[in-house]
Amino acid sequence: MKRLLIALACAACAGLVSAQDAPKAPAAPAAPAAAEVKADASVRQKMRERRMRYRPDGFRGGRSVEARPWGKLADGTEVKIYRLQGAGGLILDVSDYGGRVVRCYAPDKYGNLADVTLGWNTPAEYEKLGFSMGTLIGRYGNRIADGKFTLDGKEYQLPINEDKKTEATQRHCNLHGGPEGWDKKVWKAMPMPSRGPVQGIAFSYVSADGEMGFPGKVTCRVTYKVLPNNTWTVEYYATTDKPTVLNLTHHSYWNLAGESSGNVLGQELQIFADQYMQTTPGLIPTKSVPVKDTGFDFTSPRPIGAKADLMKADKSLACTDNWYDHNFVLRGENGKLKQAVFMRDPVSGRTMEIWTTEPCMQMYGAQNMTGEIPAKAAGKRLCQFAGVALETQHAPDSPNRPDFPSTVLRPGESFRSRTEYRFGVGK
Repeated sequence: MKRLLIALACAACAGLVSAQDAPKAPAAPAAPAAAEVKADASVRQKMRERRMRYRPDGFRGGRSVEARPWGKLADGTEVKIYRLQGAGGLILDVSDYGGRVVRCYAPDKYGNLADVTLGWNTPAEYEKLGFSMGTLIGRYGNRIADGKFTLDGKEYQLPINEDKKTEATQRHCNLHGGPEGWDKKVWKAMPMPSRGPVQGIAFSYVSADGEMGFPGKVTCRVTYKVLPNNTWTVEYYATTDKPTVLNLTHHSYWNLAGESSGNVLGQELQIFADQYMQTTPGLIPTKSVPVKDTGFDFTSPRPIGAKADLMKADKSLACTDNWYDHNFVLRGENGKLKQAVFMRDPVSGRTMEIWTTEPCMQMYGAQNMTGEIPAKAAGKRLCQFAGVALETQHAPDSPNRPDFPSTVLRPGESFRSRTEYRFGVGK
């Protein structure tokens, strides 16, 4: 009898481990009626348990931040991937290579998880394919015209890493900090001690004086936290030993239906901005103009592709393939947390709000992606408009525009910025 009881106990334990290590999400349950869900608390409990048993990509789940080897870069450097998991179901896989978000699993209205950010499965793909996919951007997010700026009477020349001259565009600038920007660096990763239901990790990097032509030694720390209410927070902090310019942002592409699910043209977007910045053919901002009566009017939620005809008819947008690669001037005070974005997928019900202390946000519509680009899902490909990048930041080319909010950082000062990604569900 005793042997029989021991055998039954071992079988039960084996079944539990197998369920926890399942590599695939459970099949979507049939949507229960609202009245039934409210009446039967056990239904909600089962949904929570099913969601928390989902441990994709080899992670087991737990109260502390997990880490595992991710692979090697072309120069042989080994990089890691870390998992942050929230009590509400949000899961974030991030790497010390560029501080990039590799996966972001968010629940839908039935509790089922999907990876809602674009990317790839190996470091080699990120090195090869580009698109600033999912990464931290520094020292300077976005463009600096001709790679030049003057600070305290001295001119600095940065490397030109966007040089595209066609009939429509005349791009010649330093983009996202240059060819070896902070997205190409391996950051020091420091998982934070668990504090109740909050999981976090701090990435730090020291940029040498003169790196990519920028003056000053800059010491930077970026902290990611996943909160129980399915919020991912990003906090930036930096100091310098010489006057310099600094504009930090994050460059994930979002598809709330799930990566490789198709384009995002039918997903709804609202941007809390009444003005956007027109540009030169080189995509350098010239002036802020009202969004009203233009294809840039997202003041109320609408499908991203709803004004495609207006965009195609605007000849001044030929330099961006008649789509979105523009800076929006957000409502509210610079330095104060305010809402920048509301995004919703009408099928899954997933929603995302972006809140930030930054004065602006760049929207890039992934018009240059093609079906030749692999996705993370086995056998799948991306496509044009496969996601949308929403980069909270200061305005492009600010070092050359004294009328824009300043990006100058001086010794004794500190750069501080905060952006929150709040995931939820709607009808």
